[in-house]
Parts: sequence; C-alpha cells; structure tokens
Amino acid sequence: MAKTIIISNRLPVQLQISNGGITAVPSVGGLATGMKSVHSGGDSLWIGWSGLTDEEIPEELISKIDSALAEHGSSKVNLTEKEVDGFYYGFSNRTIWPLFHYFLEYSEFELESWEIYKAVNQKFADAILEKADNEDTIWIHDYQLMLVPQMVRAERPDISIGFFLHIPFPSYEIFRTLPWRKEVLLGLLGSDLIGFHTYDYERHFLSSVRRLLGLEVSFNDIYLDERVIKVDSFPMGIDYKKFSEAAKEHSQRSEEQKSELQKRLDTHKKSAPDAKFFLSIDRLDYTKGIAKRLKAFEYFLNKYPHYKEKVRLIILAVPSRSNVPQYQLLKREIDELVGRINGELSTVSWTPIWYFYRSMPFENLIDLYTSSDIAWLTPIRDGMNLVAKEYIATRTDKTGVLILSEMAGSANEMNESLLINPNNFEQIADSLNEAINMPKEEQIARNTVLQKRLERYNVEKWANDFMNSLINQKQKDQTYQTKRLSIDLMNTVMTDYKKAKRRLVFLDYDGTLAGFHNDPQKASPDEELYRLLDEISSQENTDMYLISGRDKETFTEWFLPKKYNMIVEHGVWISQGGEEFRMLENVKKDWMEKILPVLESFVDRTPGSFIEEKNYSLAWHYRKTDPDFGQKRSVELNTVLTSLIANDDLSVLNGNKVMEIKSSNVNKGRASMRVYSEHDYDFVFAIGDDWTDEFMFQELPKESVTIKVGRQKTQAKYFVDNTKNVRSILKRFAEKR
Repeated sequence: MAKTIIISNRLPVQLQISNGGITAVPSVGGLATGMKSVHSGGDSLWIGWSGLTDEEIPEELISKIDSALAEHGSSKVNLTEKEVDGFYYGFSNRTIWPLFHYFLEYSEFELESWEIYKAVNQKFADAILEKADNEDTIWIHDYQLMLVPQMVRAERPDISIGFFLHIPFPSYEIFRTLPWRKEVLLGLLGSDLIGFHTYDYERHFLSSVRRLLGLEVSFNDIYLDERVIKVDSFPMGIDYKKFSEAAKEHSQRSEEQKSELQKRLDTHKKSAPDAKFFLSIDRLDYTKGIAKRLKAFEYFLNKYPHYKEKVRLIILAVPSRSNVPQYQLLKREIDELVGRINGELSTVSWTPIWYFYRSMPFENLIDLYTSSDIAWLTPIRDGMNLVAKEYIATRTDKTGVLILSEMAGSANEMNESLLINPNNFEQIADSLNEAINMPKEEQIARNTVLQKRLERYNVEKWANDFMNSLINQKQKDQTYQTKRLSIDLMNTVMTDYKKAKRRLVFLDYDGTLAGFHNDPQKASPDEELYRLLDEISSQENTDMYLISGRDKETFTEWFLPKKYNMIVEHGVWISQGGEEFRMLENVKKDWMEKILPVLESFVDRTPGSFIEEKNYSLAWHYRKTDPDFGQKRSVELNTVLTSLIANDDLSVLNGNKVMEIKSSNVNKGRASMRVYSEHDYDFVFAIGDDWTDEFMFQELPKESVTIKVGRQKTQAKYFVDNTKNVRSILKRFAEKR
C-alpha cells in the first residue's frame, strides 16, 4: 500500500529521558498541527531528527527510542553534536535564515558549514530511500532540507516529491549572493511540486531559476531535462476550530477555574476599565522587529501623551536559538529597552510594558488573546505569522483590532487588518491611535470577514490542497507520458518508415537539430549531425527537408554544396538537391524601413538584445538579456508592433527568445504543403520546437508523424524532451533500425 512520508528537521514528538526510560510526547507546533490530517490519515511515516544528539542517547536506549517513535508513526535521523552545530546552528540559521529574511549583514558563508549541511541532507535522503517505495508520496519541509529532493530524485526518478518552504524566498538580488545558489536551486528542483506561502515568494524563486539556471519557465511550470516542476503558493492556515473553541470555553470559566495570569489581567482591567491592552507575541528573533516595536511604542506615547496610563503593551518573547550570537545581542537589547522605557515612563500605578521572556502553555496564550484589545504584530520579515490568525480566531465576540506588518506573509490574506510598514513609526503611532478609537461596529465588520476566511482556509485545507496539487501534478506528468515518443511508439514509426514507398521528412533546425546559443551563428552543425543528415538524405525514395526561420546566407554557408533540400526564412526560399536558393513566395520588403527603427529603439533600451536582418524578415533576439526584463520588453514590443502593422500584411512570430516580423502569407505550414503536393508520399514526418512549427503540424495530413521538442501546448501528436532525443530519432532513421 502506498504511503505518505513527511520529512522535516524535527520530528512531531519530543523525547524525554528519565530514570533509564524514554517518553515520547507529541509536539504542539504549527507544522505538527498542520500535518496532523496527512500524518494520521492512512499509512504514513514522519522522518526527522529526534532533538537528541548521538552523544546524548545512551546505547541501551536506542532500541527503546526507536520503538517509542514508531508508536507515533515516526523514524529518526541520527545526528552528532558536530552535525547539529554545522547543519542547524551553522548553515541553516547563520546563512539561510538571515539571507532569506533579507538580513544579509548577519549571513555567514562558511565552506565547512555548507559541507556539513550537504552531508546531513544526504543523511535525510538516505533515511527516506531506506523507507520509501516508488509508489509513495514524499513531502519535505523547510529550509534545513533544500538539497534532499534532488538527492532522493537521483536514486528514485519516478517517485512523487513535494517540498514546502515555510520562510520567505528572497528576491534574486539577495539570493544571488549565496555562493552555493545553483546547488540550492537544483536541490529544490528535484521536487515535482514546490510550495510557498505567498505569490511574492513564488515569483522570486521563479526569477532566480530563470536568471541563475537559465531554465525555461512557463507561468508556474519549470522545464528541467525530462521533467516539469510546478511552483505554487499555499498560504498556511491554523487549526481554527481549536482556537475558536478554546476561546469559547475560556469565556465560560468561573473565577476558580481561571489561571493566575488571567486573574492578573482581570485585576488590571477592573482597575482601569477604559485602558487598552496591546499584545505582541513572537519568538525572540531579529526578523520579528521586537526592538523596533518597543521604540515605536515609546514614539507613540510621546506623540499621544494622553494615552499614558491608559494603554499597556504585553510582550511575550519566546526563547529561540539562544546560543547564536545575534540572538544573545538581541536579548540584551530588548532587556535594556524594556528597562529604560519602563524606568522613564512608569508611575506608581502604571507600568507601560509587561515583558515575558519564556514559553507559555496553550491556556495562557488563550488568556492573552482573549484579554487583549489590540494585537500588534509587526515583523520586519516573516514567512507567514500564524499568531495574527490565532488572535482573530479567538475573538468570539468579533471585537478587537489587528495591526499587522505588511512584510508578513499573512498580510496578503488579512487586508481587513490595519497594515503598516514596521519601519514607519509615524504610521505605527497613528495606527495604534486608530485602533484604540475604532468603533465596535467596524471591528466586528472587519473581523467577521477575517474569521470566515480563516475558518474556511484552515491548516487542514492547506495540507490537503498541497497534497492534491502534488497528486494532480503527478497525474499531469503521466498524461504527458502518453504523448511522449516512447520506445514502443518509435518502433511503430520505424516500421512505417522502413516499409514506406516514398518518405517526406521535415526537420526544424534551432532547438531541434541543434541547441540554442546566445550567439545564433555559433549554433552551427557538428560532424555527427552532418553524418546523420548525409545518411538520411541519401536514402532511396526519401525527401529530407531542413525547414527553418534562418536566413539563406547562413544555410548556404553551413550546408551547401551538400545535396540537402532546404526551406529557409519560414518558407520564402527553397533549395533542392544542393541547388542555389530560389524564391518560393513572392514577398515584399519595403515595410522593413518602417519597422527597423522601432526594433533599434528596443535594442538601445534592452541590454543584450540584438537585431537579425534577414532578406525578407526582421528578428529581435533577447536570449542574452536578463530573462525577466527580456520577457517584459517582448510583451511591450509585441504591443507596439501589433498596432504598427495593423494595416499591413505582416505578422509577428514569438519564438524561443526571439520575435520575428514577416509577411503573413509565409509560414512553414504553407511551404511544407507545397512540397507535399509535389509527390505521392505514404510517410510524412515533421519535428520542431516552437510555435512557428505549429503551422506545419496543423497543415500536414492527419496521418503524418508530428513531434514537438519540449512540452509546450502543441498540435503535434507526440513530444520529445530535447535535442538529444532528436538525435536518437535521426540515428534510427539513418540506420533504418
């Protein structure tokens, strides 16, 4: 039976060793909660580090630990202290974490940490390979394991792999500073599906893939070798029901049932009924902007002094990575800020800031959520921020105001909150003032919308959406495989090829017979290609045509005096049997004087682009430009040209990193049919890679064998992945086997 294997840095259980025994306690973290529906439903296994290093585990407890974890559907990856230090505290949290959160100044690029990161990722991959069968589904989580997908893919090419990144993916300009940027991208591209919290992170990733790896990206599909990787956004939700019901139960408690914290909160509420509680809950991390928030609070009280003794900021800072130097410095800075602000502003009956540096049980979190009038969550950069969603879920009477940083991933879903720039103290102060004075009717209206959205797209739906998308991606790939020119299909083609009385073969050049090159003139034929074309063209009753958008001068240089048949410039010129080129279509070129200055202006404004002037067409190439910029300029140029040629008999062809303007009555379909009509062919074959070849696929008889190079939408019957596959076909034609 197929199973789901979940992989994360930490297992969803905590191990406790005492009195020679071992206890496994389920975790209550966001990921553990989020994956509950996937992990508990059906056959599943969770692989991760136990939280205990090899040095901390007595040898006699190893089997007991394995048994305890197995009861929770888990299996551990063993790590030494050195591996944890280099992999987790080193590369993961001193390189990737600050870099991906735009804190470049904190990023450390140490080769030793990178090597340990690679080695530990391989350990995780090996653990997966040991447990996984080919029909299983693998879901890998987060930045600690970004190399694992490709490591697994290398050994199990057909297994289904999903990856979800729970932190931001930075812009290309930030990501490119990572020395091992290509290795990380290729590691992630071992997945079938890559998920992010927001579209911004998704587009940053796609931009880096285009610009650093030069891979083809179509919408949110990435084409790599013989695979298509889908990239999409899945905003993580919360267990809405858990928080909502806990808040309802909390509101019904008697005085005796209340926690000590709740009693303390109630006391202060009663002493100042009109006072407002501001709530701030974060892990202690420089990305959360706690220090800035404290300074902004001081700024607010100075700008609006009449709120002194009428507001109180409750800060819960949960300890995190306390052995990392930046976190130690941050802790000291926050301690000093709280001490100074309280020291300067406190009165006998009022302390402006309540500061808690500790973890709190779930019950106390509900105390804080339900007692606070305003949740003030302003991270400098945050992948999602689930605290914002938890606060809204606990507002059973729908009152309360959420002030949220626009830099948090959750801001995209929570436009009804007051969104602020965490660096703009003036805006923050005014937003706090607005929140204090917001009418209850408006609070209820805003929170009603938020609650409906959060209840609908909860954490279970997030997990199910990702899994369904992963399944669909695999099914989509299987659908593609039905059109792939398999060995069996190729054998059938060869049977028809060999028994045919007269054959007609059309071969596109760029992207089909030869790969693309930044300089088109350097994509010249190699000796193997010459040999294959010689053998095919010399076969009895075989008419082979090279059919291309290239100019006749280039093909004359490359292929004459070979006895090949050639059609160039999409059907303007034809050469048969090695003769000089002659015109196949009578076309005009006076329009070129009008179009050329337009193309020149785009060359001036698009570094790396250039113009190719053919006899009867003009081509604007942008293969050497920045991929994103080139694509943007091509859309702009297409708009300009469409308007410019509206009254002319011209068309614009959008090829692979090239736009060509030519006469409308010239195309490969028209040219190929003119050749086809000259003889009685019982085998017709055509292969090409871009949409200029679609005219040929569409016009040729239905019984023709038409093949697309690449996986784009096509009229062709079959597809192959790349030029290497094309060479394999040519070899079989040449050898008639």
